[in-house]
Amino acid sequence: MCPTPIQPQPGQESVWDYPRPPRLEPVNKRIQIIFNEITIVDTEKAMRVLETSHPPTYYIPPEDIQQQYLISSDRSTFCEWKGHGRYYSLQVGEKTAIDVAWYYSDPTPNFSDIQNYVAFYPAPMDACYVDGEEVTPQPGQFYGGWITSDVVGPFKGELGSWGW
Repeated sequence: MCPTPIQPQPGQESVWDYPRPPRLEPVNKRIQIIFNEITIVDTEKAMRVLETSHPPTYYIPPEDIQQQYLISSDRSTFCEWKGHGRYYSLQVGEKTAIDVAWYYSDPTPNFSDIQNYVAFYPAPMDACYVDGEEVTPQPGQFYGGWITSDVVGPFKGELGSWGW
């Protein structure tokens, strides 16, 4: 059963207009991530991945991340589009979040622009912002998309979406 896409209003994008395979593009918006009351990311040089039915996933350049809070993880992943990925945990003070960020040290050629850029799951963070708007995490524990008012669904991960 295919979902009925929500009609985007002016200034909005529908995730059903995003391509498959996904597309990578630069972001001209300010991205901020707060964890345990510390700003761990503040950048205007992010990239985003757009894939059918998913809200954008934002990838942050390493130089705009407070690297001292990242802890390498043994966890790895594989994406048919981006290649083999590795995870980071995050620790700020006494607060730790396990495997909440991932990166590709040797991505496929189409995603070489995000080599070593880091994506963060928004749900474990205190807050994530796109141009000052607080993000809603993509539903489902597997997905790392960031929902803002300029993107409409329905989104992969919502109740009943497994059959899409």
